[in-house]
Amino acid sequence: MPSRFSSAALSWPDQPGDLPRDLSDRRALDHLLAEEFPEASGTLSPLRGGRHAADEKLRRIDPRRYTKSRNHLKGAVTGLSPYIRHGVITLAEVRDAVFERIRSRDEGSKLINELGWRDFWQRMWLDLGDGINNSQEDMKTGHDPASYARELPEDIRAGRTGLACMDGFRNQLTSSGWLHNHARMWMAAYLVHWRKVHWKAGADWFLEHLLDGDPSSNHLSWQWVASSFSHKPYFFNKGNLERFSDGQFCRNCESTERCPFDASYEQLENQLFASQASIRDVPTGRNRNHRDHGDRRQSPKRSGRGNAAMARPQR
Repeated sequence: MPSRFSSAALSWPDQPGDLPRDLSDRRALDHLLAEEFPEASGTLSPLRGGRHAADEKLRRIDPRRYTKSRNHLKGAVTGLSPYIRHGVITLAEVRDAVFERIRSRDEGSKLINELGWRDFWQRMWLDLGDGINNSQEDMKTGHDPASYARELPEDIRAGRTGLACMDGFRNQLTSSGWLHNHARMWMAAYLVHWRKVHWKAGADWFLEHLLDGDPSSNHLSWQWVASSFSHKPYFFNKGNLERFSDGQFCRNCESTERCPFDASYEQLENQLFASQASIRDVPTGRNRNHRDHGDRRQSPKRSGRGNAAMARPQR
């Protein structure tokens, strides 16, 4: 793999001995970080590092349950993405673990597909290099690219949008360094299509916090949502979010009466996108690779480069 991958993915301090390394436990590390970075909030992520933690998650893989529930926030996802991202465990090891637990290839196809997307994004990074920071295509939203804000709005960064779902996703992102794939898609669509924030601002923000944040899959997947790396933009409505989050946000949301997602897909399409001519060149429908989500792309047709969700595979 070219050297630019390692330099782009990791940033080591010039003097690696700047902080004590011999700590008794995580609480000691938490205390040290609080002293060194008093303006930072929260504690260490609950996600455990190391090979032992990766092996434990690998042993718990259930491909059949994953296929049935992976779209739900409480579904049987693997949680292996941080370990894959940092080279603790390989894609081949995950693949082999899946094959050991299935009776037929069909039972493991969904999970194997996710591993394939991870490999695909890496190969795209190899081809594009720093070009992943640029829009690969014109956006298909009908809006002028210059109309998208280049900075993340403060209410989003601080988790004060008033929307229980988006503030909840932000809080999990900043406190744990991880989000379910579906939550990443919803939040990206909200920022880009409802708030008119440029995808790069959102993608960079995710990389500030995600423990499994991989520049290639993260940035190109944000573009997939935005439609600068896909045939049509991705969006969702309240019914979709409520279904796959098991209603946990909508029940207690203070913005129930003014929920920006509470509309049909057709209504949202007219509201969010300026030009409908290109949208109607093919029949509307659900996203082909996520049709069990119930989320909406403007068309089942997609870019020839492929399709994926946020920072795959983070399952």
